[in-house]
Amino acid sequence: MRLRVEFTTEPFDLDEAPAHALVAREVVEAAELDAVDVGPFGNTAEGGADAVLTAVDALLRKTLEAGATRVSLQLNVIEEEA
Repeated sequence: MRLRVEFTTEPFDLDEAPAHALVAREVVEAAELDAVDVGPFGNTAEGGADAVLTAVDALLRKTLEAGATRVSLQLNVIEEEA
């Protein structure tokens, strides 16, 4: 099974990336995922179910430890490529 996760961390700071946002980027870039897109207002990552779920666990734990007060995410099952 393949999954796609879309997420944001808050609070936002338009002047400088907060620590929790930098940690989120580090987590998804270090994970064994097939695709990662990091942006200023949202982030997307795709991969096998185990890799995505492991990354989401680390993402939640580490961003909260780094000061996030809210993490919004959406997780979708995506079609396998033929």
